[in-house]
Amino acid sequence: MANTGTAATLTINELREFAGFSACEQRYIKRSLDIGLGRQDAFKLWARDATELAAIRSQYVVYQELKGLRGTFPEETGFDGLDDFMGKLLRLTAFDLAQERLECFSAYRFLYERLLGAAVRPWLPSAFCAAAALPQIRPDRRKKLLHSISEAAATAPAWSTREPCFYPEWVEKEAA
Repeated sequence: MANTGTAATLTINELREFAGFSACEQRYIKRSLDIGLGRQDAFKLWARDATELAAIRSQYVVYQELKGLRGTFPEETGFDGLDDFMGKLLRLTAFDLAQERLECFSAYRFLYERLLGAAVRPWLPSAFCAAAALPQIRPDRRKKLLHSISEAAATAPAWSTREPCFYPEWVEKEAA
């Protein structure tokens, strides 16, 4: 019973965290999960205009990198495989940040924990900071993104290995 209560509490915390993101961030996270996890046809579900259609097409192409990242995390104590892994993670992160839909580290972390699993957590602060500092990100946005990561997140000595429970999805609005 206690384990069920703990799981329910953790799920509620994830729901609350997601509810704290802006509507734009929530929409982008749900769309990205549909693309990255192959849950839905994102073109049919999310494209409202030609610009969004093109963005979704680009995201499908870039997100092909996810397949090569899943389950291939380098050792935290060595440097073998670091360049390939971080290079791919940095490219994905830079793409997502350049879309200007994720406004903070928390939203980015929330998305990537679900795309790649709990094992990616130790790598997210460095990928986020590196991508946010790239010249492809507008200077005012760069500043906002880099200020969004807390010192605690940037210097965490350890990360939870518990997999996420809550995966937000599209909810059809019911006609009145």
